[in-house]
Amino acid sequence: MELMEGLLTRRSVRRYQDKKIDKTTLEEIIKAAQFSPTAHNKQPWEFLVIDDKEFMADLRHIQRWTSFAKDAACVIIVCGDVDKSFNRDKDDEKWSFIDVDCAIATQSLMLAAWAKGIGSCYCGAAPMQRVVDTLRERLHLPENIRPFAIVPLGYPAETPKQPEDRYKPEKIHWGKW
Repeated sequence: MELMEGLLTRRSVRRYQDKKIDKTTLEEIIKAAQFSPTAHNKQPWEFLVIDDKEFMADLRHIQRWTSFAKDAACVIIVCGDVDKSFNRDKDDEKWSFIDVDCAIATQSLMLAAWAKGIGSCYCGAAPMQRVVDTLRERLHLPENIRPFAIVPLGYPAETPKQPEDRYKPEKIHWGKW
């Protein structure tokens, strides 16, 4: 699949075939995510692959919009290490690029999956603190690890509906607003 085709055709997939994804394919998908840009090249992301059907079915009690994850081949929890991210914590400034870095990696992960014929759906964890805390507890994550996204993966059971057109020239501003 050519890059532009992948960018323009990737859609959220919520119905999956009952088919496993082999470990080598998952590693290739995660490798693509690890090539994503990060602030100051800190590469603070971590990827937790879960294929436990009981956990995946229970996800809906942690993050309400993940009920379909029970049918996925696996979920990948994209996390960020807050100790490794580019951040500032001074009297006059407090910020972190952790969520930005994880968002870019999540998009790369989903595009890499799509290029291999695997569907995905972005489900947020951060900034929903209750979801973050519950995932930390259930998955025994260290305090410095912030779950950012829950990404169910699987071979699509149906072809995702494509929008007619998302290109909106009126949303482009050249040189001034």
